[in-house]
Amino acid sequence: MLIGLLLCAPAHAADAAAPAVAPAATLPGGARPFQAELDGKWIGNGVCFSPFRPGQAPGESYPGEAQVLEDLHLVNHYWQLVRMYDFSPVAETTLKLIRRHQLPMRVILGAWIVPEKDTAGRTNNRTQIDGVIRLANQYRDIVVAVSIGNETMVDWSDHRCEPSLVIDCIREARRAITQPVTTADDYNFWNKEASKPVAAEVDFITLHCYALWNGRQLDEAMAWTEKIYDSAAEFHPGKQIILGETGWATKYDASKKGPGEEGALMKGEVSVAAQENYLRQHYQWVSRRKVVTLLFEAFDESWKGGGRATSPGVAEKHWGVFDEERNPKPSFAAIIREFYRPAVPQAK
Repeated sequence: MLIGLLLCAPAHAADAAAPAVAPAATLPGGARPFQAELDGKWIGNGVCFSPFRPGQAPGESYPGEAQVLEDLHLVNHYWQLVRMYDFSPVAETTLKLIRRHQLPMRVILGAWIVPEKDTAGRTNNRTQIDGVIRLANQYRDIVVAVSIGNETMVDWSDHRCEPSLVIDCIREARRAITQPVTTADDYNFWNKEASKPVAAEVDFITLHCYALWNGRQLDEAMAWTEKIYDSAAEFHPGKQIILGETGWATKYDASKKGPGEEGALMKGEVSVAAQENYLRQHYQWVSRRKVVTLLFEAFDESWKGGGRATSPGVAEKHWGVFDEERNPKPSFAAIIREFYRPAVPQAK
């Protein structure tokens, strides 16, 4: 049932100019700090969680409860903080299972926002906002933050939205829930002046930065990431910032050489061994800096990057530290041995 009464941005009809939105001088009630803690323990080394299996895809076929629970138990051996991207049957099932089985996990829950160029866009956003509000209120003990939109404002986004639309949606969600609210975007949005009105509306900034996508070599991956993070903190003084996505793929399609494609942009080694090298840097950096960081991602997902219509080697299908059969890649098996004591189960 839809619980919201106001559209995120009713003025955003097709071909209508997006109205300017004045940023909030101060957030109503003050900023809500994002606390990545569970039973007094810092859980800021987290992971992006999407439990789709081979042959499943959003809008087509969803994992069943038994599959989601299996994945939650597996992930929970290594992480207690997970990020999800949209209101969906999978998100609702995940929250229900965490509560039912009393799993020690917390969730950053997302709403997937798209341009409101037509009825379909407006309907999507209405469903997403209403749904995430309902789940955030129903699972206050599990949902620790809500992210409104994912990579919606960076100039290369394939679902690019006007900041005013995103701000309207952020404001609506924040009025309706008690958790801190954020929006997630690439660093190449958060380093622009256009990001400042958006930053003024969120409780904390969720920053994406990928050394691999930005042509960096392995030996400079985390140094570059740290520089990007620190630059964002300087650009948005006083604002809490988390890393919402970062990682290293294990395969890519080197033949994709068009503008903005992986074969043109990725310069570092792409392999399982390279991912192990990156993960070691990642774990050491997160431990040293204590910055909330969500590794992208837990599992390989073959539906991504165009699914069956594209090469099986496309990078978007291969960011997981577990393969699609839920076996740890040798890269993550090495990290388990090095960073997790005592040893924990590595495969189903």
